Amino acid sequence: MEEPINNQISQEAARPEKAGRRIGWRDLLVIILAGIFGFLGGLTAQIWLPIEVLEDKIPSLVIERQPEVIHQETIHYVPQTTHEERVIESANQALPGVVSVVVTREVAVDPFLYGWGWFYQPVEPSVRQEVSHGTGFFISADGLILTNKHVVLDEDADYQVVTIDNETYPAQVLARDPLHDLALMKVEGDGFPVLELGDSDQLVPGQTVLAIGNALGQFEGTVSTGIISGLSRMVSAYGFGYSDVLTDLIQTDAAINHGNSGGPLLDLNGQVVGVNVAMAEQAQNVGFAIPINQAKRAIKSFQETGRIVYPFLGISYVMVDQDIQEEHQLDYDYGALIIQDPQSGVSVMSGSTAEAMGLKEGDVILEFNGQKVTADQMLGRIIQEYDPGDQIILKVWRQGQILTLEGSLGQREG
Repeated sequence: MEEPINNQISQEAARPEKAGRRIGWRDLLVIILAGIFGFLGGLTAQIWLPIEVLEDKIPSLVIERQPEVIHQETIHYVPQTTHEERVIESANQALPGVVSVVVTREVAVDPFLYGWGWFYQPVEPSVRQEVSHGTGFFISADGLILTNKHVVLDEDADYQVVTIDNETYPAQVLARDPLHDLALMKVEGDGFPVLELGDSDQLVPGQTVLAIGNALGQFEGTVSTGIISGLSRMVSAYGFGYSDVLTDLIQTDAAINHGNSGGPLLDLNGQVVGVNVAMAEQAQNVGFAIPINQAKRAIKSFQETGRIVYPFLGISYVMVDQDIQEEHQLDYDYGALIIQDPQSGVSVMSGSTAEAMGLKEGDVILEFNGQKVTADQMLGRIIQEYDPGDQIILKVWRQGQILTLEGSLGQREG
């Protein structure tokens, strides 16, 4: 009785699977037509939909801006120390007067990105979009804003400022500083919250400071804290279409990120002691700010004349120390040595006060109107104490001889 069962199982196992239904020519035609219509529909959408819709497909930063909902009235945090209390008070005092600077301009577009290039190429296709961000802060109630020159360097761009309560204002660049990385902007209106300017000459290493800005161009009102790490720093700053040598800077370990440029550096009294300007890419927590006392002269000049004007000597120089003294075989280990500018190759500018006074490459300026020129009292800082047209007397070392040269300061304006 077992054998028939085994035979039946073997026959079932050996029986081939039932063949599937064959695709007829009508089915094949339907599939092909559906594919053609789907392709044409998608291509039509790419060509005719507004660019604003398609831009959502462009890759963006991983960090995405989320709507900020601030309910300060529900926060009842109690500071744990007096120091923390001062930090919080200084930040809250300053935040309403800090703005985000948004830069927009026409940007060329690749036609193939949107599907145009397959059929036609519009003449110089472009879109207006945000190209960079920075920070600034109000220095007068009628809308005058201080920021960095490199934030508003593009003369063909449009500028807007956004306040902490998300109010947006079109802004006009009024002046760009010819010597320092500073600029002045203006928005229409009145009653804006103004930040109080402090005295950067009173800063000391180890002092607590706060940096406020539009970090990464996405996080408005970012507050970071640290200390003054050093004073009178000199750095070479580089950016897109921008390079400059910045002198007499404040060094801080308060985080200064992309987008913080132009924001205030505050002391614990809530006063502005510097304007955030640069960070060291190859290091951590090494940031720099322009002393606010440098900015005060620019502000005063603009308010009095409508321009930013500086006294101008017209030389390229390096401060002398023991290494410079040995390298150039100088008789003094202090002063300002006139050298060629590495970019322009010029040491004494043509038509300048320095040329009229007879200064030459290799000269060392030892004294300026009787004031000794040292690393602590740099030549540039001394010059800024005077006005264009002021009479000056220089004590100069030249190849073993001491010369006394007289003249009047020229001017440089932005």
